[in-house]
Amino acid sequence: MQKKQYWNVKTLVFMALLIAMHLVLTRVLVIDLGAYRISVGSVCTILAGLWLGPVAGGVCGLCADIIGCFMKGYAVNPFITVAAILWGVLPALAKPLFANRKKTGKVERPVKVLQFGEGNFLRAFVDYMIDIANEQGKFNGDIVLVKPIEFGSLDRFHDQECQYTVQLRGIVDGEPKRINRIVTSVADAVDAYGEYQKYADYAKLDSLRYIVSNTTEAGIVYDDTDRLEMEPPKSYPGKLTKFLYERYKHFNGAMDKGLVMLPVELIDDNGIHLKECVEKLAVLWNLEEGFKTWLDEACVFTSTLVDRIVTGYPRDEAEELCKEFGYQDNLIVTGEPFALWVIESAKDISKEFPLPDAGLPVIFTDNQKPYKQRKVRILNGAHTSFVLASYLCGNDIVLESMQDELIFNFMKATIFDEVIPTLTLPKQDLIDFAEAVITRFNNPYVKHALLSISLNSVSKWRARCMPSFLEYIKNEGKLPTHLTFSLAALMAFYTGTEIRDKALIGHRDGTEYQILDDAAVLEFFAANSSKDAAEYTHAVLSNEHFWGEDLTKLAGVEEAVTGYMEDIRALGMRAAMEKTFNA
Repeated sequence: MQKKQYWNVKTLVFMALLIAMHLVLTRVLVIDLGAYRISVGSVCTILAGLWLGPVAGGVCGLCADIIGCFMKGYAVNPFITVAAILWGVLPALAKPLFANRKKTGKVERPVKVLQFGEGNFLRAFVDYMIDIANEQGKFNGDIVLVKPIEFGSLDRFHDQECQYTVQLRGIVDGEPKRINRIVTSVADAVDAYGEYQKYADYAKLDSLRYIVSNTTEAGIVYDDTDRLEMEPPKSYPGKLTKFLYERYKHFNGAMDKGLVMLPVELIDDNGIHLKECVEKLAVLWNLEEGFKTWLDEACVFTSTLVDRIVTGYPRDEAEELCKEFGYQDNLIVTGEPFALWVIESAKDISKEFPLPDAGLPVIFTDNQKPYKQRKVRILNGAHTSFVLASYLCGNDIVLESMQDELIFNFMKATIFDEVIPTLTLPKQDLIDFAEAVITRFNNPYVKHALLSISLNSVSKWRARCMPSFLEYIKNEGKLPTHLTFSLAALMAFYTGTEIRDKALIGHRDGTEYQILDDAAVLEFFAANSSKDAAEYTHAVLSNEHFWGEDLTKLAGVEEAVTGYMEDIRALGMRAAMEKTFNA
């Protein structure tokens, strides 16, 4: 990460001074031995490059040589002139190789982690955590990033020696804070396509132990067109299978050379699905039984749950942040302070991957499902339960919703009174997580639009809210008031008769908004949302395609939702909520 170059008057004056000193030291204060001349004038050109950058250094060398020739009456020799320019350019270009390590305290460590994916999330989550563990002496391992796709460039990583800044911003101890960290635990970045052999050679690295991946939800798929002879195979499972096979062969099937897979792709049981793909490819490629045994016994395929909002490169603020940092960083990543990494595996890897010992929010378990349920029901469920009502109350982002007392109280009551009682983890764990969720919703640095959250709200309500809704009815023998009202809010939000540009057009205070969902869902609401409240409610609740069952068969649900819909239509969303919850 180099200091930014500013070509202002001060810089130009400083360059002129260095050129003048160069001329004095080269043309005046020089030791002339006849055939040889000894001077230290080039030191000024070197300093120009180191202090002001390679362009300034080259310009100083060029000007000093040309002016010196005029002073002595020599003709300009282009070879000597090029050499003079290089005195200013080369030291400046070499500076980052030494300056970065000195400035950031980067140390050489054995490479333990190969990471498929160089995107923002991995760098602000996995790499950030490993960097902290390294700093505290708990891990002592570096990361090599692999670009797993053909397009894109790694130039920015190489330009910065694979170092970059993570800025976490949010509410910490009740106050808005920004936390900066220069991550120095990435040793290299390699292109699996453009540098195949270099990438493949990491399979032979004795110190390697972990494979991290984030190849998107579509990345963990079985592709029967992949071939072992491809360099590399197309799919991520194909790349991984070949990489593991090369390692197996190189170490002659040594059981202590197996690897631990840590996929963070956002699909359920990601490690189980990844292993299934690898096993299928091993059969497709007719790999020997010994390799399949090694996969089973020497390797560990974990399934993980990850949670952190990473907002990525702060394009609008990057220049200002670089001035604040004091260096140019083209790989800045921003995110929220909250993080959670749940790692499920059949074999205990907590001792060899001791991130919790560094105070990091990593949980090792043999069953991640309660943690996933907690996240989906509390975090995602809270979003889905309040955002549609909040939008129709006039709010546009989550932060505004949290500053709206009516919506805030609605959200808190939904979580603490109706969702948490249906979950199985220890109550205090659930309360702590819920409080963290509320803090995250209040993050002043995250502008999370309600309309973006509203995408596919029907399927989201079924996955995120309906399990709590049904469990509450089963346990308490009555309707959960807030979750029931959220159904009516969904119906009110999905009110419109016109589909335009693949969106159902709704109206808030005379202004249009887009309702985005599957075509069949939008067509249903376009055909039914103009009916009277009772008929509309019956059509929605009895739609088994939406909910997987007929919700009108649940005692009292249809009557309650119909009543809420009548109030919303007659009074407006805010007044209807005040009537129901502030009475």
